[in-house]
Amino acid sequence: MRLRHLLPLLCVALPAAAQDLPVRAVTLSNAGLAQVERAGTLAPDAAIAFRVPVEDVDDVLKSLLVRDPLGTVQGVRLPARDLAAEAFRGLPLRPDDFANRLSLLRGLRGQSVAAGGVTGRLVDADEAMVNDAPRLRLTLVTAEGLRGITLQEADTVRLTDPELAARVQRAAEALAAAASADTRGVEIRLSGAAAPRDVSVAYVAAAPLWKPSWRLVVPAGAGEARLQGWAVVENRTGADWDGVRLSLVSGNPAAFAQSLYSPIRVQRPTLPVRVAENVQVRPDTGAVPPPPPAPAPAFGPAARGGVALAAPAPAPATQAAEMADRAPDTVAALPAALSASAAGRVAFTLPSPVTVRGGETANLPFLDATLPAERLWWVQDLTARNPLSAVRLRNTTGHTLPDGLATVYGAAGAEAGQFLGDAEVRAVAPEETRLIAFARDRDVRLSSASSAAERPVGIETRRGVVAVRVLRREESALALDPRAAADQGRGARVVVDLPRRANFAPRFDVAAEGDFGLRTETVLAGGEATLRFAWERELRNELAVWDAGLGDPLLLRWREFDVEQSLRRLPGGPGTLENLRIVLDRLSADAPGREKLATVVERLAALRGWLDAARNAIRQAKIADGALQRARAAAEDRTGAEREEARRRLTAASIVAEQMAATADTAWDAWARGVQQLLAGME
Repeated sequence: MRLRHLLPLLCVALPAAAQDLPVRAVTLSNAGLAQVERAGTLAPDAAIAFRVPVEDVDDVLKSLLVRDPLGTVQGVRLPARDLAAEAFRGLPLRPDDFANRLSLLRGLRGQSVAAGGVTGRLVDADEAMVNDAPRLRLTLVTAEGLRGITLQEADTVRLTDPELAARVQRAAEALAAAASADTRGVEIRLSGAAAPRDVSVAYVAAAPLWKPSWRLVVPAGAGEARLQGWAVVENRTGADWDGVRLSLVSGNPAAFAQSLYSPIRVQRPTLPVRVAENVQVRPDTGAVPPPPPAPAPAFGPAARGGVALAAPAPAPATQAAEMADRAPDTVAALPAALSASAAGRVAFTLPSPVTVRGGETANLPFLDATLPAERLWWVQDLTARNPLSAVRLRNTTGHTLPDGLATVYGAAGAEAGQFLGDAEVRAVAPEETRLIAFARDRDVRLSSASSAAERPVGIETRRGVVAVRVLRREESALALDPRAAADQGRGARVVVDLPRRANFAPRFDVAAEGDFGLRTETVLAGGEATLRFAWERELRNELAVWDAGLGDPLLLRWREFDVEQSLRRLPGGPGTLENLRIVLDRLSADAPGREKLATVVERLAALRGWLDAARNAIRQAKIADGALQRARAAAEDRTGAEREEARRRLTAASIVAEQMAATADTAWDAWARGVQQLLAGME
């Protein structure tokens, strides 16, 4: 018995016939998206139907756009994501029951059926051999009692409940659809059109990004380069592309994914069922003293709360762009793609329809252009032994060229038709230039060295401080020996990229600045050459002539601190005078502040003499004071005639100590007045 005899539908209203629209145009984006357009002539009141991969359903629901000059869109229908589970929800059957007719009928036990002219509830089903042929036997419970029926091959078993019959049929359809579980059928219902008309639907879905690659034929020197673009495209849309209009878009659109096809259930808080409160009685334990008053409640950060609001999602951006045809040369010409452009977007539309079956990969030409070019040597690292062989290209196509990998060939001489290397081409805007390196030229040798020096260039003074303006110069030298390459007629221009140095100004011609740092260019006259690149920075070194922590020099007393230990802090002491003399010797004659520095050095030299005299007098005063202390101690320890002699010596030592202290004070005051004059002259 066939399954179609088992489950006929009872008068179920069916939708209008669905019509499949073929793919007519595809736009592939380097953002990993594909815009698919299906178009055709649609019959009156017919629905549009097509299949898409399951992973694309979210994108179809998000981006579907219908164009119909007459009809009105009623809605979009498609099976549930878990269509088998949804179709069997609430049915007495399970998917395994559809394995054969016996398992299906046994799954329907207890349901009302009509078979062989008898109506009753199905009790059981089995098979028996009748005349060497299998026959289906049913056991039914009828109003008259239990009846067994043997059915012939052409007999039908009918469910008497029309709603159950319709649901069982939908479950069978869901099982059939589940056989191709990786795709889903989308149906768009329209109404209001009384005549056939041309309609189209478009949607944007995830797709493998198209991958450009370039063929670059370069001249030996300056001239024209031939640039050909090819695109690797993959059809993963789930439908064949048969003569479609294919466009390749390079841009940077905002693109988002959202889960629209999967059911999303919102978690809700669970409230407990309210029941009568339990009555609990605590036994009386007697009176207790009253509790102390409670402290005032504290309020702080823990008492505060907040709700974080999600920022709105950014809106998607728009795309667009353009390209131009170029004349062929000895390399076979490629068909020129039509181009369209808008802000931040360039689109190449292939001139001929493209056929790519579902799951296939194709490599399709989309550009053939001639660009101004110049061969050169490119140095990105001064420590390298050889420069890079490179070509400078200027984009004269009028539109942006997308990122890609270029295979470089020679155009003339010994290089003609030969593979020279591979190069990465980053996006090139109209009229921009790019350096494209494809090999290392081992015929050109490089060596480098670096040095650094400082020299004073100016002087500024303020009370107690000499500020020296110092120019620091750092230099890198690059030696080139291009003779072997020059003999072969290769190269003349050298491009050197140098990293920026914080707070340093370059003292060489900068041709360009970018992520590469600073770029400089030189045209070699021939033979060996040395290129020098210098950076300069002005520094400020301050030399203290007077330590402000010592206070006013006229109020400073030598008895209050250790002069010898603080010698470097004092004008005329060691260190400062010698350093300022070195600075003065290195200053040019016309350097600003030189005369003032010479005056400071001269006065410091004089102060050194006064300080040395003061130090000598201080030492003598301290020796005399030491003798005085010993004499005083001796006078206190002696008695009789010895005591009188000790007192005489004490008097003499006191006179000498006073004289030595006065001499030290005079010398120190002379030095202090000289310091005061020095500081006043520096203001």
